[in-house]
Amino acid sequence: MRYRMAVGTLCAALTLTASAHLTAQSKKPAPPVENTYNTNTWEPGDAQRIVQQVRHQLLTLPNYGVFDSLSFGIQGRTIVLRGYASRPVLKSDAERAVKGIPGVASVDNQIKVLPTSPFDDTIRIGVYRRIYGQPALRRYTGAPVGFGQFPSVAFAAGGITNDPPRGYHAIHIIVDRGHVTLTGVVDRESDANIASMQANGTSGVFSVDNELMIAGRPARKE
Repeated sequence: MRYRMAVGTLCAALTLTASAHLTAQSKKPAPPVENTYNTNTWEPGDAQRIVQQVRHQLLTLPNYGVFDSLSFGIQGRTIVLRGYASRPVLKSDAERAVKGIPGVASVDNQIKVLPTSPFDDTIRIGVYRRIYGQPALRRYTGAPVGFGQFPSVAFAAGGITNDPPRGYHAIHIIVDRGHVTLTGVVDRESDANIASMQANGTSGVFSVDNELMIAGRPARKE
């Protein structure tokens, strides 16, 4: 029996929205236990377990923050990692974590590492403050808005990329050479529109791509 699976987006709310669609192509007798796995796919129960484990591993990466966005898909028994990492360590950590899951044959790591840029760091700070300082959007983080009167050594040495805000953030802010992409999950479309307007109003921003999902609506399929 062959199956096809599509997996959705790892959201900025630190909630990975993944939908697995298993479609039977033919009906055949169940194989012996020793032949449960073949080189192309997993059995349905194993596929659901692996999706859950990939989701968990990515969500709990210590370097995954508000300025990153990860997603994954499945091709056969290969996990395809996609998205954006503000630091190279996140890309390598994500691949290492997923490779260790039993049943995963290989990992195709397509995560893009964003360029190091003081200009982009300035935009990250500006967009972050405008979005999370907006009263209508404050509920999407539990962290205090702002970066303190005395930034850390990491902040002073390398900017906000090296010392991002900690804690829960439902809206993730991806900045690539002045272009901003918003990912994550919000409660209503009006909140997504407010976030987009706040980002657009930030000095130095060239464009804004609003990819925020609305809670309760079907996830985009890849």
